[in-house]
Amino acid sequence: MTKLILSTSNIMNGGPSIIRRPTSERSNVELINALRTNFLASKQAFAPITNGTPETSQTKPPGHKPQDIPYSMWTARDGDSLFIPSIEFSDSGLAEERSQYDITVKLFFLPHTSASKRCTHTQEAIDLVLKVLKMPSIDLLIVSFPGVSFDADDEEEEDEEPNWTQQSSEEDLNAMIDTWRAVEHLHKEGTALQVGVSEFGSERLQKFLQRTKVRPSVDQINVRDCCVVPKSLILYAKQEKIELLTHNDCTNVLPSGTVRELLGPGENGAAVLAGPEGREGLKGEIEPQWVVKYTAVIRDRGVIENKGYIAMAEISD
Repeated sequence: MTKLILSTSNIMNGGPSIIRRPTSERSNVELINALRTNFLASKQAFAPITNGTPETSQTKPPGHKPQDIPYSMWTARDGDSLFIPSIEFSDSGLAEERSQYDITVKLFFLPHTSASKRCTHTQEAIDLVLKVLKMPSIDLLIVSFPGVSFDADDEEEEDEEPNWTQQSSEEDLNAMIDTWRAVEHLHKEGTALQVGVSEFGSERLQKFLQRTKVRPSVDQINVRDCCVVPKSLILYAKQEKIELLTHNDCTNVLPSGTVRELLGPGENGAAVLAGPEGREGLKGEIEPQWVVKYTAVIRDRGVIENKGYIAMAEISD
């Protein structure tokens, strides 16, 4: 089994962004476009040299395509992990001292991922973010569990007929709690100063709080229709001193078919996977495991200095 570590690098390299900038773009669109752009840029950096200078659209020989550049030239192996593209940790990192930033990280556990692996995945994902940003800690870690979605209608009706108990079994709750132990560990060691959950209604939140040692300080929800948070959740969150935040992220931000398209030999693919006619590349079934989104905001100016994504997928050898 090989781990594929996909990264976008800093998607703010085109220029800093004020955090208050409105946007309707969903995270899966931003993620996929940023990955594709970073793959292409990395391959072009290894383009053949023509007359002492890198090839441009004017100097490329006819028929030259980015897919012609072997993936081994712009990726990097480290044990059982393949970094796509290779990450130059020495060249990354935030420019100011840690105290100058608010760093938020959201970790998406993807469907079909074994719950028993999530504790390891949590540590791996945060370690990579800290290494990329060259920082010892983050301010807020939010975790998103697969198959959990917030529904305002269900929230309003839960007094009459609790919906969460019908949709999620005790086994699901046990898996969430087991995963949360890794989050609690990051908090206790000072790596994540605050921790939070995503898509928890008041009933799910109540059941969760009864079994946690470190309580979430944030509940991030996606109010899909009217953007009005249900009163029952507002009251419960206020009672438990939990801050409610909203978002426009997709739950399944990186389906397996999307990963195969991104890495495949097609016109829009990175040509990391083996293709027809004996094209060299990786072979096997791909299963995405997690995606992490990180954002570093300069506190005094409200400017996003660094924002990016890292994803991990496993491919059977």
